[in-house]
Amino acid sequence: MILDSLKNFRTYAGLHERFALVADFLEKNDLTALADGKYEIDGNNVYMKLGTHALKTPENAALEAHDKYIDIQVVVDGSEGFGWLFREQCKSPRGEMNLEKDIIFYNDRPSATVTAHSGEFVIFFTDDAHAPLTDTGLPRKDVRKCVFKIKE
Repeated sequence: MILDSLKNFRTYAGLHERFALVADFLEKNDLTALADGKYEIDGNNVYMKLGTHALKTPENAALEAHDKYIDIQVVVDGSEGFGWLFREQCKSPRGEMNLEKDIIFYNDRPSATVTAHSGEFVIFFTDDAHAPLTDTGLPRKDVRKCVFKIKE
């Protein structure tokens, strides 16, 4: 997991062959001006979904993980908490991996939490279980964010 400011995103472009496509998109687009929806950047290899989502209590924010996609989650407006746990430490799945949606949920509890604010991003690799949309205790109870999906 990585948490940083969007102004530093280009420094992470070398971590994966497709991260440069995300860096290019971020440099060419004002996320605050884009309409909600899905944006294909490189077909199913790299795409982004933008929208506003209600935050959940920490007890209701489930850990999730993906086999095929890395998540780059960018807070566009507001703040969002994220729970985190090494995926290999997850012992209580809530069912099987949904192969079509590339997602599995866990009953396990995070070992750490981070908060991302407007203009910050979090990267979750396939070995990271993460609980997004966690309420940070601030008055605002929703977040506008985008999630870049990068095929592993």
